Amino acid sequence: MPAPMQPVTVHIDPAFAIAPVRRRTFGSFVEHMGRCVYTGIYEPEHPSADEHGMRRDVLDLVREQGVTVVRYPGGNFVSGYRWEDGVGPREQRPTRLEPAWHSVESNAFGLHEFVTWAQTAKVEPMMAVNLGTRGPAEAMELLEYANHPGGTRLSDLRHKHGRAEPYGIRMWCLGNEMDGPWQLGHQTAQEYGRRAAETARAMRMIDPGLELVACGSSGPSMPTFASWEATVLEHAYDQVDFVSAHMYQEEHDGDLASFLACGVEMDRFIGDIVATCDYVRAKTRQQKRIDISFDEWNVWYMSRGIFGADGPAGWMHAPALCEDDYTVADAVVVGSLLITLLRRSDRVTAACQAQLVNTIGAIRAEAGGPAWRQTIFYPFAYTARHASGTVLRVECRAPLLQTSRYGDVSALDAVATYDDDATALTLFAVNRSAHEQLALDVDLRAFPGYRVVEQVRLHEADVRAANTSARPDQVRPRKVTGSAIDQGRLALALPAVSWTMVRLSAASP
Repeated sequence: MPAPMQPVTVHIDPAFAIAPVRRRTFGSFVEHMGRCVYTGIYEPEHPSADEHGMRRDVLDLVREQGVTVVRYPGGNFVSGYRWEDGVGPREQRPTRLEPAWHSVESNAFGLHEFVTWAQTAKVEPMMAVNLGTRGPAEAMELLEYANHPGGTRLSDLRHKHGRAEPYGIRMWCLGNEMDGPWQLGHQTAQEYGRRAAETARAMRMIDPGLELVACGSSGPSMPTFASWEATVLEHAYDQVDFVSAHMYQEEHDGDLASFLACGVEMDRFIGDIVATCDYVRAKTRQQKRIDISFDEWNVWYMSRGIFGADGPAGWMHAPALCEDDYTVADAVVVGSLLITLLRRSDRVTAACQAQLVNTIGAIRAEAGGPAWRQTIFYPFAYTARHASGTVLRVECRAPLLQTSRYGDVSALDAVATYDDDATALTLFAVNRSAHEQLALDVDLRAFPGYRVVEQVRLHEADVRAANTSARPDQVRPRKVTGSAIDQGRLALALPAVSWTMVRLSAASP
């Protein structure tokens, strides 16, 4: 017998506006880690490869996923990367050891290939510069090569390499996770703050219109969290537009209740970063506001180890690393994290799910074989496609769930978006309960004349079910029928451990 439904009252009103939907919220991340690049997005020998060696089957899935911006080339990889190795004729590019992921890097895929792929995929490139083992001079040289029209040594070298038009990259990350002891060139906040400010100032001398991201903390558990952001921004506030945030989630010791509620931790993390940024703004008498680029987030089972129990198996080119098979529970969590990012759109104006393919990826691809959608692909794709206009705060009265990590947490996690021009209202909702269904009573009296256009739900009786190459469609969202608005109220049933999207419109069918 199914568990009784818990009643939840939900209010949605266009007056509850938070901020515009930021298209950059739906970003992703491509790093030279594992098989994300090689046999992921790039595999010249694959039957679907285009004339540039890019896998068309993966490109099709990237477009379907709705990715808008992609951060490249790292990640930990960037802190030892020489960008010059990845330009020019491939036969002249050096093969090097890549210490971050204990791999061999062929450099067959570099800046030109990435920008070509990004243009084909119709995504905006977000470029990271190496501030670990390199500094301002190399960042200036990369910017000149990439963005200057011509007439200088490096811009003319780009012409010689077959690209006359500048790449026009606008958003640049000033290093990666420089607070982490694992990072090549790890620095103190004082050291990094000065280097970031110097690099940003130098890059703006070449192109004042750049959007620059300073490294924030690698997560809220870092011992230097908040003091790191405060110190870095005291050096670099004038020169940067964003501070980065990174966070990964996983289920610990079978604690499903806390895992389903982990969006609470992301929300608190964002709130603490905002408070720190605004503290520096007040302290330094600044006018502008620093936003957050949440440019690494996902479910990642790091407790399983990067290289497995036996460690790295020698130096290999593109070894299989961190290729998690994502479950229904993982997908529901990803849907909840997207809800959190939307709800924080007043300050989180860019975000990148890490990563895109194979390595902790929403897409999986076999070398020489098929590509398929992981479970976490779906909440991202539907949210990216249908979240538009303005983010609305959803007010609700829901039962509380007890969790060991976060205390009492609302069973319902929800946000809405409202596009007045398209007369479109979309509700995204997650039932965090591991066992109980929720019966939603949604008050829509502020939207007279609206009707349900589509209801989609991701839910399976087996919350550990996953998609594989043998069963690529075992888990997928399904349409739900029968929901209708009666006297301005909508009744919805949300099963335990489920993600739901409801689209409504006042337009004629």
